[in-house]
Amino acid sequence: MSARAEILVPGKAGEGDALVLTAPISFWGGVDPRTGRIADVRHPQHGEVIAGRVLFLPGTIGSSSASAVLMELVHNGRAPAALVLHEPDAILLLGLIVAREMGWETPMAVRLERGAFDNYRGAAVTVASDGAVSAAV
Repeated sequence: MSARAEILVPGKAGEGDALVLTAPISFWGGVDPRTGRIADVRHPQHGEVIAGRVLFLPGTIGSSSASAVLMELVHNGRAPAALVLHEPDAILLLGLIVAREMGWETPMAVRLERGAFDNYRGAAVTVASDGAVSAAV
């Protein structure tokens, strides 16, 4: 399975096991920036680790501090290997942009239709620097 995604924020190409979230998430209070673990007890994937995985986000629950949490994840080495979003979230993506400006290596973020997310569930996924999203079969 392979698809071409729109690059939202360039960064390091990434690979890792897919984590396809089944519900939107708030990074502020929803993700622990020290561990990369989903901390929101109300989220269906509570306890899952996003660090080092290709994170498929069906949406985010807004907070202007989401960018700071993502930037902390990058700084702490607990960021996802890549972010695949259904819809761009300027506040969240600002965290990657600022982290890159700080000189930190950042994962890339791409946009892919939500209908394609389930094709990657449970797979090892690669997000290439050209925006290709592929799963090992």
